[in-house]
Amino acid sequence: MTPKDFMPRTPAGRAAILAIIASGAVGFGVARLTEHAATPSTANTAAPAAKDKPLYWYDPMVPTQHFDKPGKSPFMDMQLIPKYADGSGEAGSGNAASVSIDPMASQALGLRTVSVRRGTLGSSLAATGTIDFNQRDVAIVQARSGGFVQRVYTRAPGDVIRAGAPLADILVPDWGGAQDEYLAVRRTRNVALTQAARQRLSLLGMPPGLIASVEQSGHPRTTVTITTPTGGVIKTLGVRAGMTVAAGQTLAEVDGLNTVWLNAAVPEASAGALKPGQSAQATLAAFPGEAFTGRISAILPDVAADSRTLTVRIELPNRNGRLRPGMFANVTFGGDTRSALLVPSEALIRTGERTLVMLADGKGHYQPAEVQVGHEAGDDSEILAGLSEGETIVASGQFLIDSEASLAGIAARPIGASSAGSVPAPSKSSPTLYETTGTIEELKSDSVTLSHEPVPAIGWPAMTMGFALPDANIGRGFKVGDRVRFGFDHPNDGPTVHRMTKVGQ
Repeated sequence: MTPKDFMPRTPAGRAAILAIIASGAVGFGVARLTEHAATPSTANTAAPAAKDKPLYWYDPMVPTQHFDKPGKSPFMDMQLIPKYADGSGEAGSGNAASVSIDPMASQALGLRTVSVRRGTLGSSLAATGTIDFNQRDVAIVQARSGGFVQRVYTRAPGDVIRAGAPLADILVPDWGGAQDEYLAVRRTRNVALTQAARQRLSLLGMPPGLIASVEQSGHPRTTVTITTPTGGVIKTLGVRAGMTVAAGQTLAEVDGLNTVWLNAAVPEASAGALKPGQSAQATLAAFPGEAFTGRISAILPDVAADSRTLTVRIELPNRNGRLRPGMFANVTFGGDTRSALLVPSEALIRTGERTLVMLADGKGHYQPAEVQVGHEAGDDSEILAGLSEGETIVASGQFLIDSEASLAGIAARPIGASSAGSVPAPSKSSPTLYETTGTIEELKSDSVTLSHEPVPAIGWPAMTMGFALPDANIGRGFKVGDRVRFGFDHPNDGPTVHRMTKVGQ
């Protein structure tokens, strides 16, 4: 039987076999590159005999299964690969300090490194939403007294009307007698009685305009025209010719159009960065190339269980009534920019339990390090703890190295641990800083008291406390009440602020 007989006859089957072979080849290649890098490269260095002996053999397709002797893999039709101890570890331990890869092999694997840098982080949160009526701008039109509808004007639900537009003429018989009495008292020229009679007309529900008309004409008027107090869209219309209306009966509801609400669905994980009063921009397909600017008026308290999103209400001015409820919009939330420690988002290795990056020393040695990640903006992610400015990390190809590090049992550098002796060793002038936001309560030349937000990286809750200032210039230009973003370390002699930048109020 030939290998051809084992090949599946369907194209899908052949593609699956080719994918398995290709992935096996990648694992084999990484293993061979690592083994080659672990071999001493200088001729005058005598390696211990134990390092020439493999620790174990393994199948790159099932790297967790170890074998104590060479041979064929029971899983794949290929030879087992020997695993050697790294030059920085001890033979047989499997706990090397770092992964070593020859620079030529790094180039072949497409590894790319970048430096951890300090930059400006701005808000780039985007969401989608729909236009809705401003429910605070709703007018209810009611009958002030019982009567009969004599005439209705040509209105219908959905019509856009201006303020003061007539809806219906209503005959109110009860007003006739009260108006005759008022005119009779008015002819007596008794001021007190006249004012009392006029007050009675108001209490019966007569609008001021109707009372003024009676005074000018000297004749009673029992028919009143019902008008809309504001302009907008007729939501409901409950008045028809010939019907009888009671006092307080709702005749119409009008939704205003001067401003509208844009209800945006924001993911629960991102909603913490938003606050009322923050600016937002909306673009609509109906108006390409035009942006509508508004502000967050409210963040609704409930979360949609199916989509895990919060509704953020943005109030937009609606000039000329162009924004119509139901329109779809793309929303970008603006925010204050601030200084932050940044790395490319593609450099992060998210395991589900923690987030790692791969440190590099530029000499072919790599070590995983755990980091605390903050907000993302564009292609960059904020690092709250675990890295220092100037350290070098792998931005492309780090997953291959992480697999090799896991296979060799290399422990990741924990957050807050000293990086001395690890890969790479940062400069003493760049301590690991923790970032948070706070308000200045007291400011002196050598200290500052801050009411700050929680610091998850070291388990601090929100509180007010004092920090040392190693340099008086750090606090120069700030005053009590300023909202600041600051970075601090936590040596044995107390927390010390090394950097402060002002953020928007």
